[in-house]
Amino acid sequence: MLTAAVAAAAAAAVAVAAAVAAAAVAAAVAVRRRFLVVTVRGDSMEPTHRDGERVLARRDGRAAIERGSVVVVEGPDADTLTWSGPPRRPRFGNELLIKRVLSVPGDPVPRARIPALAGVAEPVVPAGFLVLLGDNQERSFDSKLVGYFPVERVLGIVIRRLG
Repeated sequence: MLTAAVAAAAAAAVAVAAAVAAAAVAAAVAVRRRFLVVTVRGDSMEPTHRDGERVLARRDGRAAIERGSVVVVEGPDADTLTWSGPPRRPRFGNELLIKRVLSVPGDPVPRARIPALAGVAEPVVPAGFLVLLGDNQERSFDSKLVGYFPVERVLGIVIRRLG
């Protein structure tokens, strides 16, 4: 009789442990879908963010992008300085850039600051595009070279430094 009670208690404990483990996995998946941890590479965002520093970005923040926001964005193809194909999910090997938003759709095109936009015809930044700059503008691969960055290539808005 005592053995059956012990076995039942052990089975209940295993069931509780499995439920807790499943909840922990579900929570981890939910956090990964909502947040992105990125390691800063290079000095283009100095002094705000330094090489090797890790930052936390909120993935669902595209609607909250405003002038001055720091974003994580998928970089263009190195050969053409354009984006091809659908946006990619971040994974090891993707070129991710961390840049500050200078202009959002509807803002005047900053032709004087951005050589790549000097010849564009539109008076304002078109819908679906951003103008991005690194804080260390002399050492940054950004809109000065690429022009507009598609909003759909933004992976998240940086919300804080880690560690």
